[in-house]
Amino acid sequence: MTKEQDDARTPLEGVDETPNSEEAADADGDEREASVFDEDALAFDRSQSGLNQSDSEQPDPAELTMLLEDSRAKADEANNQLLRLRAEMENMSRRQAKELENAHKFALEGFVKELLQVRDSLELGQAAAEAPDADVAKLREGTELTLKLLRDVMTKFGVERIEPEGEPFNPDYHQAMSMQPRSDVPPNTVVNVVQSGYLLNGRLVRPALVMVSQAA
Repeated sequence: MTKEQDDARTPLEGVDETPNSEEAADADGDEREASVFDEDALAFDRSQSGLNQSDSEQPDPAELTMLLEDSRAKADEANNQLLRLRAEMENMSRRQAKELENAHKFALEGFVKELLQVRDSLELGQAAAEAPDADVAKLREGTELTLKLLRDVMTKFGVERIEPEGEPFNPDYHQAMSMQPRSDVPPNTVVNVVQSGYLLNGRLVRPALVMVSQAA
């Protein structure tokens, strides 16, 4: 090989064989724009595909009508049930009010039935006392039987008599009429019962009117 051929094959000094940086940047920008364009196109295709799919999934008007009628029927049934329930509650409330009224009105029915026999006994005693040949002993006996009958009736219905003579004075059940100086009993002792008191099932109906002792 000659020297001239060698020189021809040697690269020229001062000439840069590296690609230009501006050209490389332009090439990269073109590639990015192409990629973005491809992505936008793909997204558009997907949106169109979804739109077409949603259009194809729209319900049938007849089906919507059937669903609406079914909903209306269920609403009407629920409303009817509510009306029936309200009517039943009103009827129950009226029945309870009537029963309560009857309970208040006829609460003493049993007591009155028992008390009637006491009245019958008193009427028989009165008729015997008005007879020309009235026997005082028999009238006294009849009166005692009538009182016993009355006590039994009152006890049956929870009525208890208060007879506190000889007991300490209790302001919850006794009402003092006067004070008597007494040396034979402790002070504040009931020495005489003017009028008996009564309890109804443990509840005070009338206090006993009493006379109470005090220190002589």
